Amino acid sequence: MQKKDRSILDTTLLWRIIKLSSPYKKQFYWAVISTILVAITAPLRPYLIQIALEDYIAKSDKSGLLWITIITIALLVVQTLLQFWNSYITGWIGQSVIKDMRNKIFVKINLMKQKFFDKTPVGELVTRCINDIETIADLFAAGIITITGDILQLIAVTAFMFYIDWELTLITLSVLPLLLYASHIFRIKVKESFQDVRVAVAKINSFVQERITGMQVVQLYNREGIEYEKFKEINMGHYEANERSVLYYSVFFPVIEVITAISLALLVWWGSKEMLGEGIATFGKLTAFILYINMFFRPVRMLADRFNNIQMGMVAAGRVFRLMDNEENLEDLKGTYQTEPKGNITFDKVWFAYNNEHYVIKELSFELKEGKTLAIVGKSGSGKTSIINLLMRFYPYNKGSILIDGVELTEWNPIFLRKKISIVMQDVFLFSGTVLENITLNMPEITKEKVIETAKLLGAHDFIEKLPGAYDYKVMERGNTLSMGQRQLISFVRAMVVDPAILVLDEATSSIDSETEEVIQKAIEKMMLNRTSIVIAHRLSTIEKADNIMVMNKGEVVESGSHNELMKQKGYYYKLQKSGVQQLLTSEAI
Repeated sequence: MQKKDRSILDTTLLWRIIKLSSPYKKQFYWAVISTILVAITAPLRPYLIQIALEDYIAKSDKSGLLWITIITIALLVVQTLLQFWNSYITGWIGQSVIKDMRNKIFVKINLMKQKFFDKTPVGELVTRCINDIETIADLFAAGIITITGDILQLIAVTAFMFYIDWELTLITLSVLPLLLYASHIFRIKVKESFQDVRVAVAKINSFVQERITGMQVVQLYNREGIEYEKFKEINMGHYEANERSVLYYSVFFPVIEVITAISLALLVWWGSKEMLGEGIATFGKLTAFILYINMFFRPVRMLADRFNNIQMGMVAAGRVFRLMDNEENLEDLKGTYQTEPKGNITFDKVWFAYNNEHYVIKELSFELKEGKTLAIVGKSGSGKTSIINLLMRFYPYNKGSILIDGVELTEWNPIFLRKKISIVMQDVFLFSGTVLENITLNMPEITKEKVIETAKLLGAHDFIEKLPGAYDYKVMERGNTLSMGQRQLISFVRAMVVDPAILVLDEATSSIDSETEEVIQKAIEKMMLNRTSIVIAHRLSTIEKADNIMVMNKGEVVESGSHNELMKQKGYYYKLQKSGVQQLLTSEAI
C-alpha cells in the first residue's frame, strides 16, 4: 500500500504549476495586484466605522458623519469592483492554463508507443485529460492567488487590531492555537480522502469505458449481473472516499464556528469591563473588533478549504505531470531519410518480443520486391500481425535488420514513411463524423474530387451516394450504423486515396459475407495492381494469386513459395488446404 503523503506542500510541484501561467504573465500580475488591493482595503471599513462612532456620532458631528459615510460607501464600491476583477481574472487564467495543458497532454498521448496503450486503460487516460486537468483550474481560480489574498487579509486585519488595542487583540486571538490545530488535522484528513477520490474516479472511468466498449461481449455471455456487482464494488470505494471528505467538512466547519464564538465571548467579556469606564469610545472599539473577528475567521475557514483545493489540484497535477514526463514510452521518431519509396522490403534475421522475453518473431528473413504481393498465413499467434507492427515502427525489433529500398527502417522518417504505407485492418475503426472526414481524416491535401474518383474505382461510390447526405452522411461512433462491408469499403477508399507505395491488408475480408466479398475482392485486385502489397488473410481466394505465400508457425517461416509450389510440396500449407478447416488460417492477431 502506497504511503500517504503528509507533507504540507510539494514546493517543486507547486512552482511548476505556477509556471504554467507564464504565457499569461500580464494577467497574472494584474491578479496579484488586485488580490493585494482587496486584502488591504477590506480592513479599512471596520476602522472607518469605529471613527464614525467615536469621533462623529459621540460628538453629534453630522457633517463629519456624512463625509465618513460617503468615504465608506466609496470604499465598498471600489472593493466590490476589485473583487469582481480578481474573481474574473483568476478564473480566466485557470481556464487558459487548462486549455494549454489539454493541448499538450493530447499531443503527448499521440506520441506514445503502442506498447504504452497495450498496458494503460483508456479510462485512465481520459481521466488525465478531463478530470485531473479540470481540477488544476481550481488552483488558479480558488487556490494559489486567492489563498495569498486571504493570508494578506489576515495580516492586515491583525495589524489593524493591534493598532487599535493590543491587549484586546491578544485576548481575542488566544484561541488561535486551537484553530491552527483543527485546521492542520482537517488538512491532512481531507488530503488523504482526496487522493483516494482521484484513484477511485480513474477506476470508475476505466471500468465504465471498457464495459461500454465491450457491451456486446457482456450481453453475449450474460455477464450483466457479474459486471454490475464489480461496478458496485468500485462505486462503493468512490462513495466511501467522498463520504470521508464530507465527514471531515461536517466536523471542521462547526468546530470553527465554536472557536469563533469563544473568541467573540472573550471579546465581549474583556471589552465590557473597559466600556463601563469609557462609554461610547470603547463601544466603537468593540464594534470594530466584532467586525474584525468575522473578517479574521472567515478567511481562516476558507483557507483550510482553499488549501485543500490546492492539495487536490496538486494531486491531479502530479498525475498529469507524470504522464507529461513519461519519456520512456515516447515513440521513437528518429530518422531523417525521406524519399518516395519504391516498395522493396527486406527482413533479415529479425527477432522481436513484446515483453523482451518471449519472442514472437524468430530469425525472420524474407524479401518482397517492388510491385509484388506477399501473402502471410498461419495460425493465431504465429506472428503475422507482428510483422506489420514492425514495418510500421509501432514496436522496435530486438535483433536483425529491416530495409525499405535498401535503407534501414530506423533511418527513415517514420511520419513520412507512414504516409506511404496504407493498412486496412479487419476491425475497421470509423470516427464520429462524416464519411468524407473518415476517408480524408481531415487532411487538407486530399480533395473531395480525389475521394470520389477513388471511391468509384473501388466500387464504393454507389453505396455512399445512396446514404442520406452521401459523403456528408454522419457516421456514428465506430461506424455502427453501417454494415461490415460498407465500413470495409470506406476503409479501402481511405487507404487508397493517398496513393500508397506499400499496401497492407490485415484480415481485410475475414468478416465479410460472401455476397459482399465479391465486390471487395474486385476492389482488392485494383488496389494491389502494380503496388507492393502484403496480405494477411484466411480466405484462399485472397492469397492464391499472391506472388509469394509465406507460411508461419510460432514466429518462424515453415514454408514459402507460390500457391502451386506449396501445394506440390504437400507440406504444412497443403494440409491446411486439404483439411478444409478455415479457422486454422485465422485472422486473429497476436
